[in-house]
Amino acid sequence: MAPWIVGTLILLMPLVAMQFTDEMDWDETDFLVFGAMLLGACGAYELATRMTENIAYRAAAGVAAMATFILIWMNLAVGIIGSEDNPANLMYGGVLAVVILGGFMVRFRPHGMARVLATTALAQAFVGVIALMAGLGSTGANWPQVILVLTGFFSALWLVSAWLVRKAAREKTSASPAP
Repeated sequence: MAPWIVGTLILLMPLVAMQFTDEMDWDETDFLVFGAMLLGACGAYELATRMTENIAYRAAAGVAAMATFILIWMNLAVGIIGSEDNPANLMYGGVLAVVILGGFMVRFRPHGMARVLATTALAQAFVGVIALMAGLGSTGANWPQVILVLTGFFSALWLVSAWLVRKAAREKTSASPAP
């Protein structure tokens, strides 16, 4: 229940902010998209928590859901590579495809998910390297720092999630009876 309450409060924050500042100017579409993103993140986390009682796996699912949510939100709101209109930001869709398609391929089992999440971290880093080498978004005020920092941030989130899933896999293996 907690993720749904937090998600609802997060969805209400822009509405409250709009009452106090003209800097926040959302329309119905903004609220629908943001609400759909929160629904997806909270739903994915709830599905993962229903799959297992393992705390490490649940934490990994929470970190991965948060990373996915923030990555999408940042790209839609302001963009990571230049502005939100820069088509180079579409490369991050490939990062999300790795984690989503990879998760289905390994049936979200801990051993496979650890590899999928580590591969997702590599894909995230690869997008950053491509952006830097090609000078994508170089007209931005904080280039290349923004790409370096955010690539490191998201890669770290994917690696933390991979580590937690690996921990969950080890706990499951050690708890299994010997044949």
